[in-house]
Amino acid sequence: MIRVALVFMLLLVSHVSALSQTDYTIPADVHRVVFLGNSITYSGQYISYVETYYRLKHPDRDLEWINMGLPSETVSGLSEDNHANGAFPRPDLHERLDRVFAQIKPDLVFVNYGMNDGIYLPLDEERFQKYKDGIDWLDAKITEIGAEAIFITPPVYDPKKGTAYANVLDNYSDWLLSRRYTDNWKVIDIHWPMRKYLEDQRELDSAYYLAKDGVHPAETGHWLMAKEILLSLGELEVKVFDDIQEAIASFANGEDILSLIARRQALLRDAWLTSTGHLRPGLGIGIPMQDAKVKADEIEERVRQLIAN
Repeated sequence: MIRVALVFMLLLVSHVSALSQTDYTIPADVHRVVFLGNSITYSGQYISYVETYYRLKHPDRDLEWINMGLPSETVSGLSEDNHANGAFPRPDLHERLDRVFAQIKPDLVFVNYGMNDGIYLPLDEERFQKYKDGIDWLDAKITEIGAEAIFITPPVYDPKKGTAYANVLDNYSDWLLSRRYTDNWKVIDIHWPMRKYLEDQRELDSAYYLAKDGVHPAETGHWLMAKEILLSLGELEVKVFDDIQEAIASFANGEDILSLIARRQALLRDAWLTSTGHLRPGLGIGIPMQDAKVKADEIEERVRQLIAN
């Protein structure tokens, strides 16, 4: 038992320390940064945290951060037999990706899939292979358009909601992390730091949770995700901050800038999703891109003024 515990501790340490191997500087010629993912990406908090902190630290960088997350989506192409009580199957990224890339033409793509890809069933090699195939396909598509890919391990699934599916995401995360070494991929690990944080908090309070439903993290979870992304981008000082408010407290107008950036991201997300099209019912329709860009430019001008003050 002692040996097993020691091995487990060593695995956790190796997962956490592996982050230092993913130091990445966004190249000077990158302008458009796109985030692909499911409902956790669609909700967008972690993306607004990343953009806000990065821009406060690098006010002269001209980057456009675009959220293209779609609720319920998978990269595996799988769906439960009775998903959404039979209302619709899970949308598949394969259906919309070409349109997204054709219209947006990203230079850098952050990829965050996995949470839905095992369709909430125990580990199965066929489903696992579908996830692997989808990720490999996506990597090839990103390379094809001359962009760079940064893959993000899936967020943690709360073991209290089901240890079998928590184990699925452990396996998906480990496989994705292995691609750092087998294929020199850029992979940011959010899964194991989130899992360790959850376990540490559970030691203090057994009722603690990051995601009430086991899937969709609240504000703390989104900050943990953003923190790991920022650390991988070289913003090492964020390691000591407990939330986004603490991280931006030393910057003038930080809270106002965060609010404006979140509003602008949501505006453009809805407009881009409507413009590029998708098969996910139940989402609001974004305003026409031309109108959205006018409104986004107005918000952006206010952001620049606040950063400059």
